[in-house]
Amino acid sequence: MNVLLVTHHACLGHSNADDHPECPDRLRAVLRALEAEEFALLLREEAPEATEEQLLRVHRPEHVGAVLGIRPPEGEWVMLDAETGMAAGSADAALRAAGAGIAAVDAVCRGEVKRAFCAVRPPGHHAEPDRPMGFCLFSNAAIAARHAIAAHRMRRVAILDFDVHHGNGTQAAVERDPAILFASSHQWPCYPGTGHERERGVGNIHNATLPPGAEPGLFREAWRDILLPAVEEFVPELIIISAGFDAHARDPLAQLRLREADFAWLTERICDLADRICGGRVVSTLEGGYDLPALASSAAAHVRALMNG
Repeated sequence: MNVLLVTHHACLGHSNADDHPECPDRLRAVLRALEAEEFALLLREEAPEATEEQLLRVHRPEHVGAVLGIRPPEGEWVMLDAETGMAAGSADAALRAAGAGIAAVDAVCRGEVKRAFCAVRPPGHHAEPDRPMGFCLFSNAAIAARHAIAAHRMRRVAILDFDVHHGNGTQAAVERDPAILFASSHQWPCYPGTGHERERGVGNIHNATLPPGAEPGLFREAWRDILLPAVEEFVPELIIISAGFDAHARDPLAQLRLREADFAWLTERICDLADRICGGRVVSTLEGGYDLPALASSAAAHVRALMNG
């Protein structure tokens, strides 16, 4: 099956600060893994820059203007909060990271490919409509979902997030929008402190919390018995994945115990569901993952499942 890989070298130009876990080597590790011979059939495309109009479907003008206006000199950083910084290339990287999801949605919705993976950074799911947060500048998945609705007349889009941290920014962007479902599994308690099961939006928010140290069985049970049935009932026309791999047992920023096989298992289930209800249309975008070997092998397992699903 043809799967599109969308990335851009500008995403390597973003830096938070020295020794920050969200570093350019994360993307380098993923891209090296996807150079293996088994991924030779991937279609490859450079991410465009998102336009201001596309960003404003999710973010307030003040937020967009502030992020795009911060361009420190080479070798310097501006810290926006305790975790999130910007370097000289960060604004350009953020535009490409958001633009990758838009290009992937275009390709999938036009029927050019069935699935797409966006290998980009900075990640997006913590960026709220009015502020950057948690390593994130723009809400890439939410921007892609709103683009699908605005440009391709999609009536229902689902965003599925398996990052170990709750996607508070995605939830904040869509929780009053019945056209977009948000389903997330995440460690609880953990940063950012949101994502309780009682948070339901307008009935379109579905959170499944996992305790520190949770083994793969609890993760699979949450998706099989709670989250995927909610997605199937919603009947989306497109599925967008926030693909964070920091629930891996080796990741230093949380305490779940997943392995590559668990990410592959969920990706296969998502592809099976997409084939049944929305013509197979799946767009995935990279979120977290901070142990470089685990990130690379997990992203490879995810893309392999997208190709084989």
